[in-house]
Amino acid sequence: MRADIAVLGAGIVGISVALHLQKRGRAVVLVDRRGAAEETSFGNAGLIQREGVYPYGFPHDFGALLRYAFNRTIDAYYHPSALPRLAPFLWQYWRYSRPARHAEVARRYSKLIEHCVSEHRALAEEAGAAGFLHPTGWIKVFRTERERDRRFEEAERWRAEFGIQYRALYAPALQEMEPHLAPVLVGALHFTEPLSVDDPHGLALAYLAAFERLGGRFVQGNAASLAPEGRGWRMRTAAGDLFMESAVVALGPWADVLTRALGYDFPLAVKRGYHMHYRAAGAATLNHPMLDTERGYFLAPMRRGIRLTTGAEFAQRDAIRTPVQLGRAEPIARDLFPLAERLDTEAWMGARPCTPDMLPVIGRAPRHQNLFFAFGHAHHGLTLGPVTGRLLAEIITGEAPFVDPAPYSPERF
Repeated sequence: MRADIAVLGAGIVGISVALHLQKRGRAVVLVDRRGAAEETSFGNAGLIQREGVYPYGFPHDFGALLRYAFNRTIDAYYHPSALPRLAPFLWQYWRYSRPARHAEVARRYSKLIEHCVSEHRALAEEAGAAGFLHPTGWIKVFRTERERDRRFEEAERWRAEFGIQYRALYAPALQEMEPHLAPVLVGALHFTEPLSVDDPHGLALAYLAAFERLGGRFVQGNAASLAPEGRGWRMRTAAGDLFMESAVVALGPWADVLTRALGYDFPLAVKRGYHMHYRAAGAATLNHPMLDTERGYFLAPMRRGIRLTTGAEFAQRDAIRTPVQLGRAEPIARDLFPLAERLDTEAWMGARPCTPDMLPVIGRAPRHQNLFFAFGHAHHGLTLGPVTGRLLAEIITGEAPFVDPAPYSPERF
């Protein structure tokens, strides 16, 4: 079996890269060890975050650090046994999260984020998948006036610098918008531009179907078998040996396994996360995805039910599952919104692939011909999948990139 390009990894990023390349006339084979979008892309919070110009940084507030040190919060949890191996990454992450450096990261990151809604809309229209996207925005709710006012000021700075659109809601307006939330909240930010996705897995599969309608092929295979072959590459798949001119590594949290074997040393780590679905009790309705800011969990209305997602768990990628944060969040979420029974037999877990400078790795491999990278999107894989797909396809095909790719270059590490 031969192809112009093989894309390794069929999450939302890999699918988007493959689709954009196939649209440009390349013969593309998409490869994954499992079915498409069955790993991290399966269980995200379902947001396309136009407001997400500031990637999630490491806290520098002493009070927050002290809370996290006790390992009792919902938004962050860690395996003590993992800390020695994670320490170099966490140290770099903390340094890049200093306010001045974080602001510079945001200016670079925003160049990708500003296109996330338009690029998703374009692919969804072509794929016949617009029904998965909902222009509801999402809300960040507050329990204290201090946090509310601080976040209102922050949002206004984002509007001034990045054009982020929002509505500042006080308690009466919030109660009108979400009448089934308990009346314990003092306000909310409603970010109006983001899209909510009521079935992220379904959206990814719709993009995959569009790729296949254009002549692309999806096969199962072992990315670890990738090896140079003449001026190109070869690998083993369930459909036989695959020979290709170029290869794209879009393996998400497993990218470091292959790149390390190829001689690269990217400082990658994962933030694991969990979700569970619930039936809404009685006639209760959640109209918008919602972050309980001071408690650190997220609720989103999905086709399957109300999805509760947790914050970041710092652990080794393949360590035993420990859905501690989910257990902590559930009773608090039930007090805020009337959740009924669980709909899943066990908690789902995924791993977000992270770089310490909070920017994805997108571009040409420095030391190999015809090898390209697209990974490290952390919390924003769904948000930035189509943007990344278009940008990398333009790099590979020699088009003028619609976004300057320099800040995301693999050569920065």
